[in-house]
Amino acid sequence: MVKQCLLFLVTFCFVLNTATAQTVNAKPLTVKPKLVVGLVIDQMRWDYLYRYSDLYSDKGFKRLLKDGFSCENTMIPYTPTYTAPGHTCVYTGSVPAIHGIVSNGWYSRLNGKYVYCTDDSMVNAVGSSSKAGKMSPRNMWTTSIADELRLSNNFKSKVIGIALKDRGAILPAGHSANAAYWYDDKVGKWISSTHYMEALPQWVNAFNDKGYPDKYMGGEWRLLLPENKYTASSIDNKPYEWPIKGLETVTFPHKLNTITKDRFDAFKTTPFANTYTFDFAKAAIENESLGKNTVPDFLTVSISSTDYVGHSFGPNSMEAEDTYLRLDKDIADFLSYLDTKLGKGNYLFFLSADHGAAHVPAFLNEHKIQGAGIDDEVLEKNLNRKIETGFGFKKAVEHVSSYQVYLNDSLRNNEDLKEFIISELKREEYIQTAVDLTEISEATLQAVQKERIINGYTPSRSGDVQFIFKPGYFDGSSKGTTHGLWNPYDSHIPLLFFGTGIKSGKLYRETYMTDIAPTLAAILQIQMPSGCVGHVIPEVMK
Repeated sequence: MVKQCLLFLVTFCFVLNTATAQTVNAKPLTVKPKLVVGLVIDQMRWDYLYRYSDLYSDKGFKRLLKDGFSCENTMIPYTPTYTAPGHTCVYTGSVPAIHGIVSNGWYSRLNGKYVYCTDDSMVNAVGSSSKAGKMSPRNMWTTSIADELRLSNNFKSKVIGIALKDRGAILPAGHSANAAYWYDDKVGKWISSTHYMEALPQWVNAFNDKGYPDKYMGGEWRLLLPENKYTASSIDNKPYEWPIKGLETVTFPHKLNTITKDRFDAFKTTPFANTYTFDFAKAAIENESLGKNTVPDFLTVSISSTDYVGHSFGPNSMEAEDTYLRLDKDIADFLSYLDTKLGKGNYLFFLSADHGAAHVPAFLNEHKIQGAGIDDEVLEKNLNRKIETGFGFKKAVEHVSSYQVYLNDSLRNNEDLKEFIISELKREEYIQTAVDLTEISEATLQAVQKERIINGYTPSRSGDVQFIFKPGYFDGSSKGTTHGLWNPYDSHIPLLFFGTGIKSGKLYRETYMTDIAPTLAAILQIQMPSGCVGHVIPEVMK
């Protein structure tokens, strides 16, 4: 027994010393990257790194996995898991409770209407006359890592954000960015707002004048490979998929050239919009001389079409698989461009996602797994009807969204009413439980769920009652899929670091989306963002 104890102590000391040595050996960089590139892939589940890997090239995802560092168990530490809070969390290292972006939008009791996350009536569109340009990061309460880079060197670093979605461009780039560009689907062009500039640079106008969306929509979306290669997907024709806007069928080939109405909107639900985004990112690097500075520059790129395709067709579709095979080629091409333009080892690249996605419930049902899409509007009407019958209050529930119930201001402190709502929600067979958000710390709730709800709660923007669906259920319809919940299919995301100062390897301990920004801050030797709650991942550094 004594020998066993001694052996244990020796082993423990060895492990402790090794761990300490690993931490100490993660030294600060003597040479900083010329350019930091953040790539966030909208709706990329972690398992997509491996699900389609037999068909990936060696120069895209596989190159990042082989030569970079992968944090294999990176989780989103809050709920709801949507695009706006996801992008904000990646770049602020913070959670909605602190950075304020609680969802893609929220119900404002102040003016009795829905507020979009990047809405800003104080600015105007640049490059378009539509409302799509009245956007800024004003609703985000904290700095981003890109803001901190600019602050660290008296604003010498250039920062540019790019995404089809405005929220995917604006929130990562931060408040002080030189520019953020997003896609206006009314005109098929990249635009910005007066928060950043008074007029588009000439190179952006020149890029827009090439009319790439129009050219792509003049053809068809055909499978990249022979159909029999898509063994990771269901058969092509499934009744629970949504067709691309303007088409009536859900099967290949998708005849984009037959779409006559809202063509530029439909373009977003094709993999060609991803290529279009990467081409614009290259144009930004070229024309803004990113990486040629005396200090590091920062380019944030969000790939949005993966989300549009995912919502319409679901994770088990040929469309999703084909989109990721094409994305793999785009990433390989982009990395090759960075190698040539900046030189291998001269740039720091990271890849992550804003959230994952659930399987289409009807697909799950086919395989005897429970799940369904639940309509929030129906839930809201049912609650209001029951409340009016039981209490006499009309329109007590102002809004139901993000798995939260917003009560009329005059009734927010009515404890009997909230208890009634919670009781009624729990009667629904698809709801696991419901809790009063003002009493969440006292709720009897599984620890992970409780922590994520607390991290996602902001009193001035969140609802009054939170309900949690059982796995497989979500707010949506009987077709397509969505995301937003705490479950691993929505919250387990990829995280890869590659390039300057990064070693190759994998980490299997749990890390979090909030850890990305402080890790970048440590590598760049700058301050963490102002609301950061994450921790440095020292294992990624040489």
